[in-house]
Amino acid sequence: MAAPSKATVVLKAVKKIAVQFCPFESNVRSTREFLALVGSEKVRVTNMNCQIVSTVKHDKSEPVVDVTYVDGERLVMKAANLTCREMMSAFQSRCTDKDPQTKAAAKK
Repeated sequence: MAAPSKATVVLKAVKKIAVQFCPFESNVRSTREFLALVGSEKVRVTNMNCQIVSTVKHDKSEPVVDVTYVDGERLVMKAANLTCREMMSAFQSRCTDKDPQTKAAAKK
């Protein structure tokens, strides 16, 4: 899994993560890796109220990751041409911006 270490992923500012993909398409690997990272037990413990929903479709649809933050803002990533590292980077930067404690810890 090509992503930053799991310990740095904090879901404190996240309300819901919805991941949808067609498993028979060739461009879903990064989406599945992202789902595995945010769905791991170490990450889920950072916010037990965060919903992580995966929708598996069989309609050749584009893989999409939809993140809803506690302040109502949404981050929608169309993941067909993104790597797991790129998605994690965008996700982490938003999470850090929304959580002052994480921002302070990152500066140290």
